[in-house]
Amino acid sequence: MASTNSWIHEIESPVAAPRLFRAAVMDWHTLAPKIASHIVASAHLVDGDGNVGSIRQFNFTSAMPFSHMKERLDFLDADKCECKSTLVEGGGIGKAIEMATSHIKVEPAANGGSVVKVESTYKLLPGVEVKDEITEAKESLPAIFKTAEGYLVANPDAYN
Repeated sequence: MASTNSWIHEIESPVAAPRLFRAAVMDWHTLAPKIASHIVASAHLVDGDGNVGSIRQFNFTSAMPFSHMKERLDFLDADKCECKSTLVEGGGIGKAIEMATSHIKVEPAANGGSVVKVESTYKLLPGVEVKDEITEAKESLPAIFKTAEGYLVANPDAYN
């Protein structure tokens, strides 16, 4: 029997919510190959214009356990800094994972920064047990936001 699992991350940042959301979520396919090239070799929109229904592909270096992933944007509210996406190819889909989704919301914090809330849900294929891959996925998520945060702090005019 396949099992459905989920995990939640909360990441605090000194960067304002709209800037962090635009950089680390909406434009990550453009920014990641520039500032995280040791992990993301290339990335691009495969279909669509970045709005709901769009699919983007990330191609990874050997630092990741899989070569690529494609995700579909299922929900987007840029004003509320919130989106939902589904993994549609790569990233273990069809090999270990039947499905995987993410819900990201970047909320303003009282100090002028933000709190990133991410809920990831995945369903393993029947008979599959994974631990290392899930741990790596969990650990990579804060790294994405912290990498974008570092870029934004160093470049205060970016994504305003």
